[in-house]
Amino acid sequence: MRNFKLWQSIVQEVSNAPMAFVKLCPGPSMLPTMNTSGSGDLVLADRLSPLLGRIVRGDIVVVRSPENPRKLITKRIIAMENDSITFLVDPQNSDKSESVVVPKGHVWIQGDNIYASRDSRDFGPVPYGLIYGKVFWRVSRQTLCCIFLWIHDTAFLLIVQSCQNPD
Repeated sequence: MRNFKLWQSIVQEVSNAPMAFVKLCPGPSMLPTMNTSGSGDLVLADRLSPLLGRIVRGDIVVVRSPENPRKLITKRIIAMENDSITFLVDPQNSDKSESVVVPKGHVWIQGDNIYASRDSRDFGPVPYGLIYGKVFWRVSRQTLCCIFLWIHDTAFLLIVQSCQNPD
């Protein structure tokens, strides 16, 4: 019965929401992985991975901010439940560190640029339920071409990244 309820909630979630979405990632918090041009990168993220428990340490995820649930933030998962994490409290001004054990049902997220990121070091472990999607593709806005297709009154977005041969 428990598995049925899980699958029922997954089917309901999938039928009520798109299975993938596009998000703009501005700002310096994920440098050097994202936004190296300064104009923001677009990412494609899937909604099923978090629902199916297919999130692992090292994944880049889109999360509802614990500080402002209307805001989506993009960070990397550093630790999963029951992991112990030691982090610098204020990396710009001190070598002081703290250790935390990530509680059950939570993850620890951080930006790749520890000097310019608000993340679990500020608001603590994040409930797994706030993970909105798992990033599977990143494209720089400088090398982007978007094509909208309309099929049976439904819009499909194709994102094509142009490739330039090095000289």
